[in-house]
Order: sequence, then C-alpha cells, then structure tokens
Amino acid sequence: MEIWINPACSKCRSAINLLDEEGAAYTVRRYLEDVPSEAEIREVLERLGLEPWDITRTQEAAAKELGMKEWARDAGSRERWVAALAEHPRLIQRPIITAEDGTAVVARTDEAVRDALGRSQDEGPSTPA
Repeated sequence: MEIWINPACSKCRSAINLLDEEGAAYTVRRYLEDVPSEAEIREVLERLGLEPWDITRTQEAAAKELGMKEWARDAGSRERWVAALAEHPRLIQRPIITAEDGTAVVARTDEAVRDALGRSQDEGPSTPA
C-alpha cells in the first residue's frame, strides 16, 4: 500500500495517524517532491475509477490561473487535465491510497482510510482463530 501525501495537509496527517494506529504496512510518497508522471497519474485514475477533473483541486491558485474550472470535462480533454496534474502536482487531491487489491481511494475521511485498509487486508479467505 502506498499513500500520496503533502505533509502540510491535515487530512494527510490524519490518514497517516490512522494507518499507524491500525499497524498498516505502507509506503509514503510525498508527491510534491516525488512528482508522479502522466503515466502514474493515469494508472491511479484507473485504480480510483475516476477522471482527472474528479481529483483536481480547482480552488488552488494554479488551477485558477489556468482557468481549469472552464475546461471541458470529456474524453477529448482528459489528457490536458492529466498533463496539468503532472505539471502542477499541488492540484492533485490528497491523500490518495493505493490498495493491495489494485484499487485506490481518495482518503480524506477515516472511513475512506479504513476502506483502503480493508481492500489491502482482504487477500484471501480468513480462517477463524
């Protein structure tokens, strides 16, 4: 499991605290320093089942400067959005947890973090103790 975070973000810190409380094994990616490529963003979008505009922080200054609220939200515009996220990673919603089952969640709530944990722990049938 990997979590994309901005350490200055309170939602990210809360998600990390919950992962630690649950004893989860995870890797931290500080995505503002280790910027995801366009291919990595596409992969995370596939895992999330979302479109790039769904994970874009349109209230950020860079989004306003680019006029992203006015951009088309269709298949033909998808790559423009992905390129903008790769060029301006601060626009990516956070935290994002990639689960072991191949899915991902935007983990802005404790429930979403627990959902990701459940996806990472449901590797096979459980046996009663």
